[in-house]
Amino acid sequence: MPATLVDTNVLVYAHDPRDRRKQTAAADVLDILFAAERVVISVQCMTEFFSAVRRLPEAMSAKEALDQIEQIARASRIVEVTAVVTFEALRGVQRHGLSVWDALIWSAAKLNQIPYVLTEDAPRGRVLEGVRYLDPFDPAFDPLVLSA
Repeated sequence: MPATLVDTNVLVYAHDPRDRRKQTAAADVLDILFAAERVVISVQCMTEFFSAVRRLPEAMSAKEALDQIEQIARASRIVEVTAVVTFEALRGVQRHGLSVWDALIWSAAKLNQIPYVLTEDAPRGRVLEGVRYLDPFDPAFDPLVLSA
């Protein structure tokens, strides 16, 4: 099973009870990836997660959010957002029309040779320079694709 960079939205949905379908889908795919030791997160996702779960209607305290992200980080490979990743992301903005934040995710995956990004923020099946986007909330999503 190849490594998969998990975007912030998937991590947050696993903790957000407002949409039970997405919460279940996120938790299920994360369980598969964590069990296979194939979760990759970027430093960007860590900070975005911390901020987002503190703003949920059933918000986590700073301590709860920190505890949760530390638990996720211990079970994941963490990729840095370096100057090289940032410059490649900015090229991705220009070349592919990505937002800066989405380009940072793409660039971190591309430069760390991570073939999949798990997110709802890209068209299903989109491939950019070797990085394939998968939407775990799409009814057609099959988590077995991650084991290919």
